[in-house]
Amino acid sequence: MHAYLAEFLSDPRVVELPRWLWLPVLHGIVLRRRPAQSAEKYAKVWTDEGSPLAVHTARQARLLREATGLRVEYAMRYGEPAIPAVLSRMPAGTRVVPLYPQYARSTTESVRDVVGRDVEFVEQFHEHPAYIAALAALVTELPDVLVMSFHGLPQRAVDRGDPYQSQCLRTADLLARALRLRPEQFRVTFQSRFGPARWLQPYTADVLAELGAARTRRVHVICPGFVSDCLETLEEIALEGGAIFRAAGGGEYRALPCLNESPAWIAALAAIATSSA
Repeated sequence: MHAYLAEFLSDPRVVELPRWLWLPVLHGIVLRRRPAQSAEKYAKVWTDEGSPLAVHTARQARLLREATGLRVEYAMRYGEPAIPAVLSRMPAGTRVVPLYPQYARSTTESVRDVVGRDVEFVEQFHEHPAYIAALAALVTELPDVLVMSFHGLPQRAVDRGDPYQSQCLRTADLLARALRLRPEQFRVTFQSRFGPARWLQPYTADVLAELGAARTRRVHVICPGFVSDCLETLEEIALEGGAIFRAAGGGEYRALPCLNESPAWIAALAAIATSSA
């Protein structure tokens, strides 16, 4: 956990502070506390096969290989299998598909930093019809309020021109249209805030508390920015989010699964990966 967090939080795309300022804080404070805190959270969602994110990603790669007949390998931006090692054994003309539906410099562009500029690169698929349809298929019944929770981003990143927030809102709008939701039937929120800076709002935890205090009978949460269940969906949304909502007075709470290995998502991923666009 220490090695993973050190790599992740040392990425200048992730923490855009001057290195002379951030690195002493990272190594002197953050990495002395955060690994134990993260390990405690991971213990709540760990499976017999390992990390949920790694398990689902490996399965998606296998199913995509079977669906397309192409050579498909997966890699992790941080940790193993590492992107450079995987790319080194791939043929020329390899296409890289970062599994971030919405583009952000801290995610998509960080992958491009590693793979370089000489590969085919799918920058985003936030409004791809097959992706939207796969998300809609996850919502098998409509609650009183559907919360669409996206991973957060520092507000300053958007103020500097990052299109992430607008792409999240576009995804949410298309999903709401696909489900024929009225404006009062859904909320768009942002989760996983880190540090004292102002992040994109409204914060998911605040909205869940608000809905609970309003005695909302049924709230379901979908996470369109995550194609695989992971710590942020299984622990932060399913466990912490449910506790916040119920403690505030809410009724039924359900965290919907991510796309994972759903047939609609594998079909969408095949279309995204093989598109000539």
